[in-house]
Amino acid sequence: MRRWLKENGQSTLEYAVLIVVIIAALIAMQVYLKRGIQGRMRESTDQIGEQFSPGYTVSNRTTQTYSNSREENTGWSTSTEIYNQWQNRAGWENVMNAEQEYWGV
Repeated sequence: MRRWLKENGQSTLEYAVLIVVIIAALIAMQVYLKRGIQGRMRESTDQIGEQFSPGYTVSNRTTQTYSNSREENTGWSTSTEIYNQWQNRAGWENVMNAEQEYWGV
């Protein structure tokens, strides 16, 4: 009976040591896994491109619209005919990127 307890206790201790070694290895690898994930995130954000700040975007535009139409009202119905219609937009827009907003570059 003592022999069985001794062998059983020894194998339990071996399993406990094995589990501790595996946990220690995972904790040591945590730093490298974290750096790898952060590197992939950085690469993905770099591929998106330069971001801009909509709060600091300034625009000045003028829009002209022209329409030539004829409307006819007969009893219960109204008909509208549009003969000529155009729209002209002119102006400028200045877009500041987020780096200039937050870092003053």
